[in-house]
Amino acid sequence: MSEKGEVDLTGAKQNTGVWLVKVPKYLSQQWAKASGRGDVGKLRISKNQGKTEVSFTLNEDLTAIEGIDKTVRAPREHPFTMQTVGGQTLAVFTETTAGQSEERSDGSSSGSGAGPDKVALEGVVVQRAECRPAVSESYMRLKRMQIEESSKPVRLSQQLDKAVTNNYKPVANHEYNLKYDRKRKEEGKRARADKQQVLDMLFPAFEKHQYYNIKDLVDITKQPVTYLKDILHDIGIYNVKGTHKNTWELKPEYRHYQMEEKTDD
Repeated sequence: MSEKGEVDLTGAKQNTGVWLVKVPKYLSQQWAKASGRGDVGKLRISKNQGKTEVSFTLNEDLTAIEGIDKTVRAPREHPFTMQTVGGQTLAVFTETTAGQSEERSDGSSSGSGAGPDKVALEGVVVQRAECRPAVSESYMRLKRMQIEESSKPVRLSQQLDKAVTNNYKPVANHEYNLKYDRKRKEEGKRARADKQQVLDMLFPAFEKHQYYNIKDLVDITKQPVTYLKDILHDIGIYNVKGTHKNTWELKPEYRHYQMEEKTDD
């Protein structure tokens, strides 16, 4: 629904009552095919021993379902199961976007021009119902066909008579896999230096900067990550939160840089 613009409440002033009906998916699809071509069927409302009976009959020319065996057709007869609205207040709104024609309840239309989106209240729901197909031979064939279609596997194996010659050939190894392999080989070539040699590289680095991430320390020392972390756990602290999250710094007893003096406000 549009965020701007007024809501046309003419339907509320006229106290228009509408029915909210749930229909099968195939029936709504058949109705969509008949858009702009006239009626889709007939609705019958009758009284039987004081009880209201409602049924819908689909037009004969809309029973053919595309993409399915021609012997399978949509059922025509659809009795309604009536339901009460209950304690709910339900309403039907329509929205017309700018530049599209507005369809009124009487079937006429008018151009909306370049004005803002229009939202209108068509009426308040006074009756709920469910449109169900009558059990018939045509309906059973339709359901059987739908079940068979849904049970078909999405992917099928196919034997090829000749080699594929188009440009969409499978890739033996993707580029990101090659980069990952090169990275692993480079790290594997790094020989572990003596611990003291690594410390001799770490302490001068921490004298220049207080905080380092592990990637920068690997670049400085040229040591494997796991070996470097073992040494850092002995002399450093890993920050898991705060401004310097995910960085290493020396333990207080190993620090040689000047700490910033705190000043009282």
